[in-house]
Amino acid sequence: MAGSTALCWFRRDLRIADHAALFHALRAHERVYCAFVFDTDILGTLSKVDDRRVEFIWHSVSELDEVLRKHGGRLIVHHGRAQDEVPRLASKLNAKAVYANHDYEPQAFARDQAVAAMLAENRIEFFSFKDQVIFEKDEVLTQAGRPFTVFTPFKNAWLKKLDEFFLKAYPVENYLSRLAKTKNEAPIPSLENLRFRGTNLLSLGIQPGMSGARTTLQNFLPRMAGYKERRDFPATKGVSYLSVHNRFGTISIRELARLATAENNEGARTWLTEIIWRDFYFNILYHFPHVAERAFKAEYANLKFENDKYKFEAWCDGRTGYPLVDAAMRQINHTGFMHNRLRMIVASFLVKDLLIDWRWGEKYFADNLNDFDLAANNGGWQWAASTGCDAQPYFRIFNPITQSEKFDPEGRFIRRYLPELEGLSGAAIHAPWLASSMDIASAGIVLGKQYPKPIVDHATARVKALALYGLAKEK
Repeated sequence: MAGSTALCWFRRDLRIADHAALFHALRAHERVYCAFVFDTDILGTLSKVDDRRVEFIWHSVSELDEVLRKHGGRLIVHHGRAQDEVPRLASKLNAKAVYANHDYEPQAFARDQAVAAMLAENRIEFFSFKDQVIFEKDEVLTQAGRPFTVFTPFKNAWLKKLDEFFLKAYPVENYLSRLAKTKNEAPIPSLENLRFRGTNLLSLGIQPGMSGARTTLQNFLPRMAGYKERRDFPATKGVSYLSVHNRFGTISIRELARLATAENNEGARTWLTEIIWRDFYFNILYHFPHVAERAFKAEYANLKFENDKYKFEAWCDGRTGYPLVDAAMRQINHTGFMHNRLRMIVASFLVKDLLIDWRWGEKYFADNLNDFDLAANNGGWQWAASTGCDAQPYFRIFNPITQSEKFDPEGRFIRRYLPELEGLSGAAIHAPWLASSMDIASAGIVLGKQYPKPIVDHATARVKALALYGLAKEK
């Protein structure tokens, strides 16, 4: 398309390096404009004006604009319905085509279909590319040609198919001279103009944008070899902290997979397995979009949960009386982050101790996690609730006390988020109600005042959960 113009629409891919859509647009056209839309269809669903994700996106978009300007282009940023703004902008720029990267969420898929249809009315083509996963759609299937619903066979097939071709970076840098710079475009709208406000994001040490992703990765690389041994302990710096960057595409997933495959150690292989889990859940969402609304397993679609609102609010606020659960919930409330081991523990506790519908917890995470991703969040919650594909069996119920003793043995994580328990010994801090009256008194705690008593008895709740699931399985 010599002499032609294209528009590259950025969404959850806020970088220029190794960017599939940008590469294809630049290679095929003489001039390429870049755009991002603060989509009111998405922003309008957010419940808080101090949403850290919006601020993360805002900083990342601002940095993306700065980088594009250094290469002779710029980022056009609009605020409105993407479904309307993108076709309108493409027509205004006389673009022959719009380029974007695939989005697998049902609502995003419907949006992209609507955009493509509106563009077609103006004889503008719409091209979309794989970018946020290594394998997608029908690339990894069973020998019978069906999607995998069990992780280990999927992982084995994924690894067997993997080669340098699927990890190769898109050399965007070879074509950056074709970036187009618009005139008289309005500046990036402020958070206030977007009807949001600043948060504690930066004070938490969370670094947005491409530069933040690079710093986070460089910090993790020396620790990757120890990932397998350290990843389950929330008080230690064992995980990569790259999940929010994966969510918004400030770094390429292909680069991360290349780094993981290049290292010949258990830590790197375990980390690569987490990347494969991510692909697995994207594939599940693509092939079985109903999971976004209901249980993957039909027999568990109508579990008779008690759904006690008081207990749910106590869980949300970190007032259950189980210290590791409460510390984890205070972590997400204060930082927007929760360690993966803790996500499993609090999810199991909500569903199988409090007997509350997993979708309540899924939504709470969706509202509060910086790295919220529908596919992974849904997959994780259905795994914990035993309603999903390849989920833990319903009779496997995490004991919050033994999990605390195993993964936070000294109570370091608990003390970080529950300072009221600071004075308790390492053993007593996992279950204060079982501690001696002397230990409780010396710590200056009155259970029910400074710290709540347990809202349920785990052993009793476990029996009720087994009965609930067993009854559903019999039908």
